[in-house]
Amino acid sequence: MATTVREFYKGKSILVTGATGFVGKVLLVKLLRECSDLNVIYVLMRQKKGVPPEERLKELCNNKAFESLMKKEPSVFSKLRLVSGDILEEDLGLSNDDRQELQKNCQIIFHGAACVRFDQKLKDEINMNTTGTLRLLTLAETMENLLAFVHLSTAYCRCHLQELDEQLYPAVHKPRKIIDICQWMDDATLAHLEPKLIESEPNTYSYTKAITEDLVAEYSSKFPIAIGRPSIVTCAWKEPIPGWVDNMNGPTGLLIASGKGVIRSMHCEPSYTADAIPVDVVANGCILIAYATALDKSKDPQVYNITLSGVQKVTWYEIIETGRKLVNTYPYLVALWYPGGTIKSYWLTHAICVLLFHILPAYFCDALLFLLGKKTFMVKVQKRISHGLGVIQYYTTKEWHFRNTNFLALQQRVSKEERELFYIDVSNLNRQDYLRDYVIGTREFVCKEGPETLPRARRLHMIRYIVDRVVKILFFSLLVWMVYSNFSSLTSLVTSVDNSLRSWLYPAVSN
Repeated sequence: MATTVREFYKGKSILVTGATGFVGKVLLVKLLRECSDLNVIYVLMRQKKGVPPEERLKELCNNKAFESLMKKEPSVFSKLRLVSGDILEEDLGLSNDDRQELQKNCQIIFHGAACVRFDQKLKDEINMNTTGTLRLLTLAETMENLLAFVHLSTAYCRCHLQELDEQLYPAVHKPRKIIDICQWMDDATLAHLEPKLIESEPNTYSYTKAITEDLVAEYSSKFPIAIGRPSIVTCAWKEPIPGWVDNMNGPTGLLIASGKGVIRSMHCEPSYTADAIPVDVVANGCILIAYATALDKSKDPQVYNITLSGVQKVTWYEIIETGRKLVNTYPYLVALWYPGGTIKSYWLTHAICVLLFHILPAYFCDALLFLLGKKTFMVKVQKRISHGLGVIQYYTTKEWHFRNTNFLALQQRVSKEERELFYIDVSNLNRQDYLRDYVIGTREFVCKEGPETLPRARRLHMIRYIVDRVVKILFFSLLVWMVYSNFSSLTSLVTSVDNSLRSWLYPAVSN
């Protein structure tokens, strides 16, 4: 019989980069819980914002995602081994002892460290996503017993293609040449060239992920390599907690901003299909991909699109409308206004609504704050929101199909029991329940509004509703009054203009 997943991971030494990230946390939880017979998990971690890596590892283990595991099996945390290093530094900033230990013992690498911001400068994004990956590949090349190198990319790495297959596509530029350019070229010149360099992709994140796949593929003859391409990664479906999310990236930020009444309009094609995948499915997929890659020992890089395509079809309209209803059922305690607004298919309609309901109210609020002697902030907030919307709306106004045959076939390689344990089949995901958990999760884990705050939040939500309706009634009443009171003046003006035009066009008749 084939080796089971848990048998395969027994006694293995694993290196994880990006362990403090969204996917990284869930991957660690899953490995520690279901593959507890593994030998060690090396966690590459750097000092950040003055916090040493040792403290960051403690904070990581105290995260809500690890709470259940900490209560049930606290001993498994001894499997975590801190490796102080930085993907941004030459040779990863490793000590000689750590380097030698990894070279001798490491058997599996999960490379998830990346800059996921879409608006970073090309040089910064290249240094993290491309050069950082090269540094890790260089280390992997010296490892004596490496069985699998799993590189996390993105399904949106070839945005000019409407259909993305599970294959490698030629990079528009050679990654090593781009790394070289970013090292010697001055910032001003590079900024001037950036739009031309990345024109095949919508942003520097997508561009660097695209060329980095080409770089990873170079090493496929030296050790087994797999590339996982998740689509939009959203909250947990089942583990570590239904609805768990720890960031405001992508749709999470959109959901919160809409629920707090900050976003009143969004440019989106409602009939287009949205492809979003739960974070725990991505983590399970990584575990199965490493398992299959190590057993197959292929000399060619294996590609897996970790996506929803072909399994469930959900439109942006369904997501946004369901989210709107759920936000009214589970409102946020702290909000700017009652949630409202609509999605707009046409850019011009959206632009007009942004002017009326985003920009002008922001300037009005700041004007009031200025007159009251308070610090202004709404215009600055509005600019950040507009920028974020501009990034997201690229993906809500286009449609892609991702073929995921390789990914779905992983289920057939494991037993029914392990298929349930390392679940990647989302065909039975109940979208209503999932979106409900998502809204509740954003309240609890991102906004830090626990279940006990819900009764008060609902009372405040009702007050915001009443205020919203009163303001709208007053506004439209004022508008009607202005039109009515000036009707006679408008009539006189129209008559005067009409007479003037007649006199100009038909002077003889007038005389």
